[in-house]
Amino acid sequence: MFFDNEQKISPLYLIIACLFVTCLLISNIIAGKLVQIRGMVLPAAVILFPLTYVFGDILTEVYGFRRARLVIWIGFIANLLMAAVFTVTIALPHPTFWTEQGAFRTVLGFTPRLVAASLVAYWAGEFSNSIVLSKVKILTRGRWLWFRTIGSTLVGEGLDTLLFITIAFAGMLPAVVLFEMMLAQYVWKVSYEIAVTPLTYLLVGWLKKREDLDTYDQGIDYNPFRLEVT
Repeated sequence: MFFDNEQKISPLYLIIACLFVTCLLISNIIAGKLVQIRGMVLPAAVILFPLTYVFGDILTEVYGFRRARLVIWIGFIANLLMAAVFTVTIALPHPTFWTEQGAFRTVLGFTPRLVAASLVAYWAGEFSNSIVLSKVKILTRGRWLWFRTIGSTLVGEGLDTLLFITIAFAGMLPAVVLFEMMLAQYVWKVSYEIAVTPLTYLLVGWLKKREDLDTYDQGIDYNPFRLEVT
């Protein structure tokens, strides 16, 4: 079981939480690299960031919203800390013989606007994804996992994409360009979720059997600012 008298945190829960946060941080580091896939220009983060939604789905489906909520907040704080450390590191004086300051700033530098866009979009997207999946699980009585994971992604990734691009680039790019960026990223992220649905099924099924756990969030408080897990 997930909770018992001797061990309050399942090792598997901890592993998934760590993978979630790791994918989030790496995605934000590599987001500055642009890639072109079948004519779509996308940030390199699209190869990894959608996995945070997959892990978020797994956490909510198996362990419940309250434990997923804790991991989402850990990811938020870790992301904020990473941005702060990068900013301080870039600002520190460097010796004259070190010539890589510009490259270092280009790769790891964050403007306040981008940090704000990333944090707001992540927070809204991940929480909406988890809440939708949790509530639909109750409504469907645990059936149609594919419907829950894809449906919650449509909402979560939609909010994430809309908020990030709007906050980060509104006023800097024409409205048509903003819309094209949103559409391309949204289609990619949703397609990614659909493509990995069989893997999600396998992991969820294995975890439920291994943990002897299948959480239904009956009567819980969905307030994102409340951090109890029991």
